[in-house]
Amino acid sequence: MSLASTIDATRGPSVAATGLLFPEGPVALEDGSVLVTEIGAGRLSLVHPDGGVSTVADTGGGPNGAAIGPDGLCYVCNNGGFTWKVEADGQRHPVGRAADYAGGRIERVDLRTGRVERLYERVGDKPLSGPNDIVFDAHGGFWFTDLGHMGPDSIERGRICYARADGSLAREVVYPLLTPNGIGLSPDGRTLYVAETVTARLWAFEVRAPGELVLQAMPPFLSPGRLLYAPSHCCLFDSLAVEANGNICVATIGIAGETRLGGAGVTVISPEGALVDFVPMPDRATTNLCFGGPDRRTAWVTQSRTGRLLKLAWPREGLRLNAG
Repeated sequence: MSLASTIDATRGPSVAATGLLFPEGPVALEDGSVLVTEIGAGRLSLVHPDGGVSTVADTGGGPNGAAIGPDGLCYVCNNGGFTWKVEADGQRHPVGRAADYAGGRIERVDLRTGRVERLYERVGDKPLSGPNDIVFDAHGGFWFTDLGHMGPDSIERGRICYARADGSLAREVVYPLLTPNGIGLSPDGRTLYVAETVTARLWAFEVRAPGELVLQAMPPFLSPGRLLYAPSHCCLFDSLAVEANGNICVATIGIAGETRLGGAGVTVISPEGALVDFVPMPDRATTNLCFGGPDRRTAWVTQSRTGRLLKLAWPREGLRLNAG
């Protein structure tokens, strides 16, 4: 697919920050700064408009997806930390759980003081394994994915959960899924989208009520959700963001710098499941994006292996989130 209709090739992404240790979870703030998690450093950081980076909080473990809640605090999915492989060129990528892994958790961070509070470490009778991504609904609660972990010989099955921001309720809604990662809501809040990493599948679930989904029976169905999109080429899906018109933008892990499908970048999918666009990115581990700016037509994209945050003009308006 040609990018001429949506992305001006002469105005490619600019580098907003460098030197980040596997950045993820970008959150655009009103003053032009961007919160990012640094999974490899166990901290929540702030990228200033001039490119400077400061530490907001030391969470430890592996802070991943993040979102601002209705109380103005930052809610972080912490996967518990990874073991890392560092290549000769300095790029890094996770290869399994950290040696000091002590479980996953949902954390709440006060952006003014840096205080970190562990809000949830279990859902029901199960400990959290690898919480990954998060989105708030219009009722003040949040959906999040618990991806699980991938090791050299096995893949732990994951799940979708729902929780209240006040710490009073967390429950499992969908289990099992295979590496559920990115999560987002449609503009009307009636559809929940979840991207699976290793299958590169985008699933859609009808939201019945806060914390409740309409699920298909298993069997005969292979998944309780509706398969919205699956590429015909090899790639991996990571986190996602939603446009104001309902398109789902999925950060895609693939071949670095490849402009054709199969490359790393952002895959844009319509609410009907059609491929709208593919925006290539230079880092194989293109892991997440968010929208910001006065008109929400600026995209910030995390380039995790190379430790950079990129900024680019986006051709369509991003969705205004329910909180933050």
